[in-house]
Amino acid sequence: MLALKLAIRNLISAGLKTWLNVFVLSLSFVLLVFYNGMIDGWDRQAEVDTKAWEVAEGQYWVPGYDRYNPFTLQDAHQELTAEVQQMIATKQLLPILMREASAYPEGRQQSAVLKGMDVSQTMLKLPLNDLQNVADPASAVIVGRRMAETLDVEVGESFLIRWRDVNGAFDARMFMVVSTFDCDVASIDAGQIYLDIEVLREMCLMSDEASILVTDLEEAPELAGWDFKNNDFLLSDMKALIKSKRTGGYFMTFMILLIALLAIFDTQVFSVFRRQKEIGTYIALGMTRRRVVSIFTIEGATNSVLAGLLAAVYSTPLFIYLSKNGIAFGAMADGTGLTIGEAIYPYYSMGLIMTAVLLIVVSATIVSYLPSRKIAKINPTEAIRGKVS
Repeated sequence: MLALKLAIRNLISAGLKTWLNVFVLSLSFVLLVFYNGMIDGWDRQAEVDTKAWEVAEGQYWVPGYDRYNPFTLQDAHQELTAEVQQMIATKQLLPILMREASAYPEGRQQSAVLKGMDVSQTMLKLPLNDLQNVADPASAVIVGRRMAETLDVEVGESFLIRWRDVNGAFDARMFMVVSTFDCDVASIDAGQIYLDIEVLREMCLMSDEASILVTDLEEAPELAGWDFKNNDFLLSDMKALIKSKRTGGYFMTFMILLIALLAIFDTQVFSVFRRQKEIGTYIALGMTRRRVVSIFTIEGATNSVLAGLLAAVYSTPLFIYLSKNGIAFGAMADGTGLTIGEAIYPYYSMGLIMTAVLLIVVSATIVSYLPSRKIAKINPTEAIRGKVS
């Protein structure tokens, strides 16, 4: 308790120098929490959106299908068994048939993927019910906002689509955009055109066939002839990207933290040198060298505690505001091709805050202890006389 009182008294007597160290250290704390909170918020938001719009709880793929290789789409289809048909009837599976195609809006060619889905499905948030009750269901499609901008088409406009059937024969037809949708998951928007699965099956001569099956079952059963892909696999690319962004943030935070810790280190080195008479007096009065070292170490640790308190004062209102209103990215998010909304809502967990506090307190304590070790070598008589080098 005596060491703590002396440490606090010494910090207060240092005045502006103490508060400069505290302020720089508090910036490190705020930046660490802010950046990682933003990344955590993006992670949670992207995962929720991707599950809601695209993958649900997992997908079954036709063997040989590769979502990154469009050439596998030609053979990525197979007939549905009775078991699969039963699960589809009970809404446990959602079949999706996919075919490569070329769109020709106003004579321009644009590569696309035709995706046929059940227009009455409710497993995914895709507004496929817009394809119901249209004048000509066989020529009706919906597209995402990004795809509509790429094709330069609006609702009610028609354009030509060419595709190949199961035998490799080309066919073409005019299709009308009956609606567009807006979502944050770029992979289900860019280059995708949606229509009724029965219409696509008839176009491609693929009765009762599908390319992938989406399920909302948390414990998906094995299906003969299908490769199950869980969300750990389906979300792995997004997780890897977010992890790389998090690593970049760690480096930036480390540099700022290093500057703050360097300031504390320099302060402690100067303090040990300047306060030699005080140190010698403590030792001469019977205080152990370890106790004197603890005073200087506690001073550095107290800097980090004060930094945390100061950071809480000016960052709490900011963090609450950002959690409610988000960090707006606007149209810039569209050009990234990532699953990212126009605004990211940071998520500041208690674990993140405690990790930041422990990191800064432990780092400041270690940095304060290192220069204080010199006290163990000080001769108290020479220190009082001011002759210690």
